[in-house]
Amino acid sequence: MAKKLTGSSRRDNLLIWLKESNVPLTGAELANKANVSRQVIVQDISLLKAHNHPIIATSNGYLYIKGENQQQAYRRVIACKHDSKDTKEELYTIVDNGAMVEDVIIEHPIYGDLKASLMISSRADVDQFIHKIEKENASYLLELTDGIHNHTITANEEWKIEKAYRAVKEKGFIVE
Repeated sequence: MAKKLTGSSRRDNLLIWLKESNVPLTGAELANKANVSRQVIVQDISLLKAHNHPIIATSNGYLYIKGENQQQAYRRVIACKHDSKDTKEELYTIVDNGAMVEDVIIEHPIYGDLKASLMISSRADVDQFIHKIEKENASYLLELTDGIHNHTITANEEWKIEKAYRAVKEKGFIVE
């Protein structure tokens, strides 16, 4: 078992681990590496974010946004509406057309905009996201807004954004 690190050195290690990873790392993975509880990791990540480190929490774990990933060349916010049962088809449609689903955003009547980072770029990511929702018996954010929600979609080429948008529109998921 690894030796416990001080808060400062642990956060330094968290940054190294996150920067070296090309995939999201779960709180449990980081906690195991640092020999602390997952709650300590959650607190450390909050402190790192407060110090302007570009870390996001996705449905698959924590991700350090590196320069090449920080801004895809093209992005578009699309307004969608559908039932929860259509979520998989909507997400598949976007990623199958070359775009990444960066987030989901809803406008809550009390809290205002609620945004969740998704960073879904493949069918495998979609399947993992849907599996987690079902396993945890969690609700989709769109259930709070009668199906209306936004996605920020990104891609390295503008035509992929347009192609994904058109495909989602053809399925009847776009609000105009």
